[in-house]
Amino acid sequence: MMNSRRVAHRPLSQINVVPYIDVMLVLLVIFMVTAPMMNPGQIDLPSVGKSLAPPVAPLEVMIKKDSTLVLRDHTQGGVEKPVSRDELTALIKQKLAKNPEQSVVISADKKVRYEEVINVMDMLQQQNVKKVGLLTKVR
Repeated sequence: MMNSRRVAHRPLSQINVVPYIDVMLVLLVIFMVTAPMMNPGQIDLPSVGKSLAPPVAPLEVMIKKDSTLVLRDHTQGGVEKPVSRDELTALIKQKLAKNPEQSVVISADKKVRYEEVINVMDMLQQQNVKKVGLLTKVR
């Protein structure tokens, strides 16, 4: 007789998603109302006049296949002058005394050891050259 009064309780296996939908709709309305009122970030960039001096043509240090150095000065018509490391150091010092912002470009044959290029870059860094670049060929 006791068994007939007992009601079997089954667990609920359904999720009530209505409260979640309500929250999402409220958030959607809030974002739709506030988005047009927001100001996008604007940056006021500084303005500059014309530069006083034209940029100086770079010096080109060429490293040949046999690791010899050649200096090409584009300000003097691009004349190539074979130099030793000591002569290159002296010429770089002389150019930097005239223009501390003098840039130097290194162009090396593709068969030259990487170490040779690094040695020239190190020498330029010791001479306080601020702008050093590597010249490459576009395929």
